[in-house]
Order: sequence, then C-alpha cells, then structure tokens
Amino acid sequence: MNVAFLVAKEGIEQVELTEPWKAVEHAGHTPKLISPEPGRVQAYHHLDKGDAFDVDVTASQARAEDYAALVLPGGVANGDLLRWQRPAVDLVRAFVASGKPIAVICHGGWVLIEADGVRGRRVTSWPSMQTDFRNAGATWVDEELVVDGPLISSRKPDDLPAFCKELIETLSDAG
Repeated sequence: MNVAFLVAKEGIEQVELTEPWKAVEHAGHTPKLISPEPGRVQAYHHLDKGDAFDVDVTASQARAEDYAALVLPGGVANGDLLRWQRPAVDLVRAFVASGKPIAVICHGGWVLIEADGVRGRRVTSWPSMQTDFRNAGATWVDEELVVDGPLISSRKPDDLPAFCKELIETLSDAG
C-alpha cells in the first residue's frame, strides 16, 4: 500500500517524518513524499537544519484514492506553511472526505484544521495548538496518542513509538 506523507517545502521536524516513514517501510508499505512544490524539502531538528528529501509528487498531482493513508508530520514552520497552500488543503480535504486514516503529530494539524477535518473529533497535538483545535470544533486532550475513527494524533517526538505502532496497526487492519 502507498502511504502519503504531506509536508511543506521547509520546516519539517525531521524525526516526525523519518520515524513514521521507516515504520511504514518496515511494515512492507511504500511511503511517498508529497509537497506543494516539486524538488526537495528541508527538514529540521527543532531549529537546526537537518536533511533534505526528494519530493515524489506535488500536492496538486496527488489523489487521495491512490493512497491507503495520510501522514502529517509536524514542525512549526511546516504546519504553518501547509495550511495556506491550496493544493495541500485540498488534498487533506479529500482524505477527510474519503474516511481513510490520517495520522497527525505535533504542528502537522494546522492543515487538518484548515481543511475542516477535526470538527467533532477528539485530538491531541503540541499544547500550543489546543486553542486552534478547540476553535475548529475538536475536543483537545493532552495524551500521548488519541485515535478517533480514522484520525490518529500525537503530541511530540517522544510520542513517536506509540504513534508509529498505531499507524502500522491501522494500515494492517485496512489491508
């Protein structure tokens, strides 16, 4: 199964991209990097520049029906940049409408909020986003992992083991 990883051109929290990516690969699935712009994206270790990664497909070319799930890594700049880029929001909206699993961590939820994908859902995130989620109609909680229907959410890099485990179990159930 192909799994979409949607990120902005820069500001991705590297470990929130690479750990779920490795988990998806290890489980026998194919991760695909999607971004609004072609080329390479720049990840960070908090505020320090990390590695760059090649984009597989642009958000305007990607179709939700071609993927089993969507992963939204965090990073403050990443989350903020994605939420105002129409192709990214449209892709997330298509995933929400499809009912396919969406796994979001840290600040990755801003684009999900913009796509009106959290109304009536129970979620977690980095604590500074709780007001954004509540204003978007979600019930925000401070927990390591929250699963509400197809939505999987976690707060921060420390939560990655639980986040990745749930993502893989969800993909296994979908297969």
